Amino acid sequence: MNTTIKITLIALSSLLMASCKGKKQPTEAPAPSISVTTPEVKNITLTKDYPGYLSSELMVNLVARVNGYLQTSHLVAGSKVQKGDLIFVIEPDTYKDNVIQAEAALKTSKAQLDYARSNYERMKEAAKSGAVSQIQVLQAQSTVAEMEASVRNAEAGLNTARTNLSYCYIRAPFDGRITRANYDIGNYINGSVQPVTLATLYKDDLMYVNFNIEDNQFMKMMITAARNDSTVRLPETISVHLGDNGRQNYTGRLDYLSPNVDLSTGTLNVRANLENKDGELKSGLYVTITLPYSEKKDAVLVRDASIGTDQLGKYLYIVNDSNIVRYRHIEPGQLVDDTLRQVISGIEPNERYVTTALLKVRDGMSITPIK
Repeated sequence: MNTTIKITLIALSSLLMASCKGKKQPTEAPAPSISVTTPEVKNITLTKDYPGYLSSELMVNLVARVNGYLQTSHLVAGSKVQKGDLIFVIEPDTYKDNVIQAEAALKTSKAQLDYARSNYERMKEAAKSGAVSQIQVLQAQSTVAEMEASVRNAEAGLNTARTNLSYCYIRAPFDGRITRANYDIGNYINGSVQPVTLATLYKDDLMYVNFNIEDNQFMKMMITAARNDSTVRLPETISVHLGDNGRQNYTGRLDYLSPNVDLSTGTLNVRANLENKDGELKSGLYVTITLPYSEKKDAVLVRDASIGTDQLGKYLYIVNDSNIVRYRHIEPGQLVDDTLRQVISGIEPNERYVTTALLKVRDGMSITPIK
C-alpha cells in the first residue's frame, strides 16, 4: 500500500471518529402517567332482571244472559264505577210478565195443596166410621203428595223467572274502571244462547306483576348463590321499572312462586303485587322486574368503564408492584349502582388496575401510576 492511500485512510478514520463523538445518544422516553386504583370491597345484593307485564287484581266481562233490545246504558267509557252501580238494562217487560205468571202459578199450586190436605184429613176421619174406603184415603194422600210436588215445581219456576228478570239489569260486581260499550242502545242482544260481552270491568287499585324464570336461570342463581356462600331465597319485595330506561320505579311485594316447572315453557311463574291508588298503571303494560335472590359479603367491585372486551371475553389491566401493566382475564358479575361491576374472579382486593385510557396501555408496559 503506498503512502498516499495510507494518509487517506487515516484521514477518513479521524473524520468518522469525530462524527460519532459529535452525535448524542438517544434518551429513553419517560413512563406515561396512568390513573390506577384498587377495587372497592363491600356487601352487595345479587339481583336478576326479568321482563314481565301488569294485570289487574280482578277483571270481569259484563255479559248479557237474556234476549232483548239494549234499552238503557249508564256507561261512561273509562270511568270509575262503584259496586252495585247499574250499567245496562235489557228490555225487562217480557221477563216481568214471566215473573207474574210464575207467582200466579205458585199461588194456584199452594191453594190446590191446601185443599188436598184438607180433603185428606176429612177422608181419614170418615174412614174411622167406615163412610169411605181405605182406597179413597190412599188416593187423597197421593193427591197431597202430588200437590206438594206441584208447589215445589212452581217455586222453582218463580225462581227461574226472577233470575232471568235480574239478568236484564247488569250491575258492577265490584269497584273498578270500565271500558267502552261493545253495543249501542237499540241493538238486539241474543244472550240466552251464549253470553254476550257488553263491556269489561277492571279492578285496578291493586296490580299484579307477572313474570317467568327459566329453569336453567333458576339453577344458575342457585349455583351463584352457592359460590357466594349464600342461598337462593324469595325476597319480600322486588323493584318494578317501566318507562324510558326504567325511570319510573315501583316496589312490589312477592306473593307467589309456582311449585313446579311448566313443562311446555320450561319456566317457573312468579307474581308480585303493587298498589295503584292513583290508577296510573294499566293492565297489559310491559315492565322490567329486578329480583334480589342472594347476598354477597365482601364483594370485589371495579369501575365498569375500566373493563375491556376482546375475543376472550372481559379483561382488566393490572399494575404490579414494579408498575408494569399486565393483561388479566376476569369473570364479571352484576352491575352495582350503575357504575361498579362485581368481579367474581381475576383480581384481588389489594391489586391495582388501570381505570382510564385503556387504549394507551398494553401488556408489559411500564407506567407511572397516579390516583
